Parts: sequence; structure tokens; C-alpha cells
Amino acid sequence: MRLSRRGLLRAGLAGTAATALGGLATGCAVPTGSTGRNMVLWYWSGGLSDTVVENAKARYDSSVTLKAQQIGGYYRSKLITTMAGRAHIPDIAGLKGEDMASYLPNADQFVDLRTLGADRLKSQYLSWKWDQAIADDGSMIGFPIDCGPLAHYYQPAVFEKAGLAYEPDDVSREMGTWEAFFAAGERLRKRIPGTCLLVDVLAVYENSVNQGTQRYVDKDDHFIGDQEHIRTAWDRAVEAKRRGLISDIVNGTPDFNAATERGLLPSQLGASWAAGDLKLGLPKTAGKWRVAAMPGGPANNGGSFLSVTKACREPERAFEIITWMLNPANQAQGFVDAGLFPSTPASYEMKKLREPDPFFGGQITMDVFGPAAEQIPVAYNSPYDVALGQPIKDEMKNVGVLGKNPDKAWSDAMSKCRRIADHLGVTY
Repeated sequence: MRLSRRGLLRAGLAGTAATALGGLATGCAVPTGSTGRNMVLWYWSGGLSDTVVENAKARYDSSVTLKAQQIGGYYRSKLITTMAGRAHIPDIAGLKGEDMASYLPNADQFVDLRTLGADRLKSQYLSWKWDQAIADDGSMIGFPIDCGPLAHYYQPAVFEKAGLAYEPDDVSREMGTWEAFFAAGERLRKRIPGTCLLVDVLAVYENSVNQGTQRYVDKDDHFIGDQEHIRTAWDRAVEAKRRGLISDIVNGTPDFNAATERGLLPSQLGASWAAGDLKLGLPKTAGKWRVAAMPGGPANNGGSFLSVTKACREPERAFEIITWMLNPANQAQGFVDAGLFPSTPASYEMKKLREPDPFFGGQITMDVFGPAAEQIPVAYNSPYDVALGQPIKDEMKNVGVLGKNPDKAWSDAMSKCRRIADHLGVTY
């Protein structure tokens, strides 16, 4: 069935609370896939390992010309618009994990990978990640690329100076709950004036939500963002602000960099890919960081998939290519090249991922990220989650940055959610 304009608009609204048509670029003309020996792959910058892409081109050169193209701008909007227009559709398309829920209702636009033999490979991949690409009709539209297990990045010298646990195993154990983490933050601020545990109140709210098994909309299209699991995450973030654990410094600014280099912001909560951000943005802090388990339990942020579109004339060959590109050895290479954390547990024991990391004081960070990735809680992701979660996050930011009354902010968020739910046809 062709993706209708109505379906396109709903997909765009569900993912961004704005139409996907807004991301259409008139210059997005690429060769049609499967013309002769051509096979077109769409992805975005950093979405795949450049090494693996080039190796795939060379490996399959005798049978197919793989044209790998990085699509800039609003990737999802361009892909959806191209598929709706039924022209220049890529054979293989990357699907960002945060957008997967908006693709699943249009599963008939993709080849069901089970028909190509995907199930025989299932045991090699994280089960929760695998299941994220399964549509309601049981079809599988995406093959796992990476994931983003969360962890606690911290500066051990600052923690030791404050009398806190500072070895990774000890930090994981003694700050393993949100309350213990907050209490440590209070001791840190008291013993080293000017320090703050966190720089963003959303780090508490969003990560708390990600640690649960429910989001904003259930499988029956009922809004559940006003229920206890969301309110608990909200109250926890408000508590962090009330206890003085959130800095007034804006993340990513020169002031943030300077304060972090001085040890005044010695703690961050982030996904595995945030290690690359630290290395790139704060090179002067090399060797001063360690990684511990996430307070409150494992959670995920990020990760993507490769799909085979219905436009592909050689789906078996396309499937052969993507499963080779995403095997454990190549996923390990993807982590080395681009920080793409493997969705294949076998990769975690490979030598190239067991090397001590000088930036983290010689720590083998896979010892933290690997177990976390294998314990991610499973939650239903609705295509409407992004649109209905955004007002709550916006109001949480108002609390954290502007000092808005939390009760007023919650009430305003619920009012906005009610209007958006009505517009999308979600039962409130």
C-alpha cells in the first residue's frame, strides 16, 4: 500500500509535532536504486563506520555497485517524502532509533526482514534492540546497528577530594540509586564550594523516564504521560533542582568548558556516545574521567537500524550486505571509528573493545557499558511519544532554567498535552 499524504502528515506530526513536508529538500535527487548493478544506501553522517562502508563496497564489487550516500538535513523527513513520492527511493535506508515508532505504522513500505532469514541471526543481537524494529503485524523492518547505554561520567580526583567514593566499582555501588547520587551531590557541594553535580535538570528527568517500562502513550493510543511513572520522574528532577544539585551554567558554553576543566562540574550522565563528546569538547581533561554505572539502573539513549525498502529489486542481496556490515566484527569497528555502541554482545569481548582508554585513566569502559546494554528495560514506543513528551520536557526546562513554579509548570504541560492529544486522535 502506498504511503498516503495523510499517513505522511501523521508520521511527521507524531515525530516532530510538525509536518514532515517541512523537511523536503528539492535538491534531494539521487540515482534510483537497483538500476543495473547499482544499489543505493542512504544514511547520515556518523550513522555508519566509514571503514565498514568502504569495505562493503569492495567486498560486493563483483556483484553490485553499492552507492552509499550521506543525506544531510532532516533525514527522516527526506526519506518519508521520497517514499511517498515513489521516486528515487534508496534500496537500503538507515532508520534512526528515535524515529522508529513513526516508521512502524508504515511497515508495508519496507521488506519484512524475517522473509529474508533474519530470525536465524536473532540470537547474535540484543533482544530488546531487535524487538524495537518489530511492527504490530509481526514484520521486522530494521536490522540493528547500535544502541546507547547510559552511564555516569565523573572526575575521580574531585570525588576523592570531597570524601566520596572515587573508584568505578565503588561509585557504581555507593551511588547506584538516585537518592544516593543526590546525597553525594550535596556532600560534594558542601565540601568543595562552587561545585555542582549536574548542569541540566533534563538529565534527571529524561534519564528517569528512559529507565522505566512506559513512556507517554500506550499500545491502545491512550495518553499515559499524566500517570505515576512520568510524575515520579518529574518530581525527581524537581527535587534535584530544589536541593541545589543543578548548575546555572549552560551546557556546551565556554563557561561550561572552563568550569568542567576546573573540576567544578565533575559529573555527567550520558550515553556511551557521550564519551566522544567529552574527548572532542574537553581535550584538556584527558585522563581525568572515569565511567560508573548509571544511578537508578540501566537505560538507553540512541541507536539506529538499516532497512530494505520495497523499492529494492534485489532484497536478498541487500540483506546480505546489511547483515555483513552489522555483524559483530564490523559493529566493533563501528565503535572504534564512530562511537557506535554495538548491538551485538559478542563484540564486547573483542580485543579492540577491551583496550584501556587513556582518556578515562586507562579504564576499560566496556566493563560498564556492556552489562548496561544487556539490561535495558523494554518500553513500548508510540509514534506519538515525541509530540506528547515535548511539552513536559519544555516545562521541565522552564523549571530548571527560569525557576518556574513546578506545580504551575506541570499543569501547563498537561494542558498542552491535552490539546496535542486531541489533534493527533490520542485518547486523553
